[in-house]
Amino acid sequence: MSFLHGKKALILGVANERSIAWAIAKKFKSQGASLAMTYLNDALKKRVVPLAREADADFVCEMDVTRDDHFDSLKKTVEQKWGHFDILVHSLAFADREDLKGSFTQTSRKGFLLAMDISAYSLVGLCQHLHPLMNEEASVIAMTYHGSTKVVKNYDVMGVAKAALETSMMYLADDLGPKGIRVNCISAGPIKTLAASGIGGFRRILETVEERSPLRRNISADDVSSTALFLASYDLSKNITGQTLYVDSGFSTLGI
Repeated sequence: MSFLHGKKALILGVANERSIAWAIAKKFKSQGASLAMTYLNDALKKRVVPLAREADADFVCEMDVTRDDHFDSLKKTVEQKWGHFDILVHSLAFADREDLKGSFTQTSRKGFLLAMDISAYSLVGLCQHLHPLMNEEASVIAMTYHGSTKVVKNYDVMGVAKAALETSMMYLADDLGPKGIRVNCISAGPIKTLAASGIGGFRRILETVEERSPLRRNISADDVSSTALFLASYDLSKNITGQTLYVDSGFSTLGI
C-alpha cells in the first residue's frame, strides 16, 4: 500500500544526502508522492539539483526565507507547476556559529533576530503564503529539537528559536484547522547533519543519548522520515494537529 499515492509534497531544507529533509523526500517518494524541493542559493543548488533528479522531483526553486519576495515567487511557482498541493515539510534552521558555542547571555541582538527569522518565522511566512494552495486534508510538518523545552549546552539561541517554532506551530494549527490543514512538529534526537555540525560539543550529545536514553541508542534520519510519513498521511494521522512528536529513543522523558 502506498500511503501518499497522488499526493504532492513541497520539501524545504534539503542540503545534502545526510539531511533529514532528504530522508523524508526519499520516504515520501517511495510511498507514491510527487516531490518539489527548494534550495537557498547557487552554492547549495549544486547539491540539491542532483538529489532532486535522483528523486524525480517535479521541480526545484530558489527559496531564501529571509526575503519576502521569495515567498511570493515560491507561491507563484507552486501554483504554476501544481495548482494545489498536500504536504509542506519545513526542515529549516540557522543561527550564527558564534551564538552556538558560548554563553546565551552573550547572544547579540542581530544573532537573536536572525535565528528567530530563519528558524521560526519562516514557518509562519510559508503557511501565510501557501495555505491557499493546500488541499483539504493537507499536512504541514516542521522539525524541532528537545533544546526548545530543556537547556542543552551550546544550543543556546537555537533552543529559544525552536521554542518559538513550536508555539507558532500550535497557533497555526488552530488557524488552519478549520480549512482541514494539520500542522505538527517532529522533535528529533541528535543526528549528524550539516546543521548539527555547527553546535559545539555535538559528539558528546550523541554519546549522552546512547549512554542514557531508555533505548540506549541514537536515532537515524530514516527514523524521522517514518514519523513524517505518519503525519503526512491523512489516513494514519487525520486527528493529530498542534502536536510535537518526539523521536529520540525516549531521552526527553528523563529527569536527573
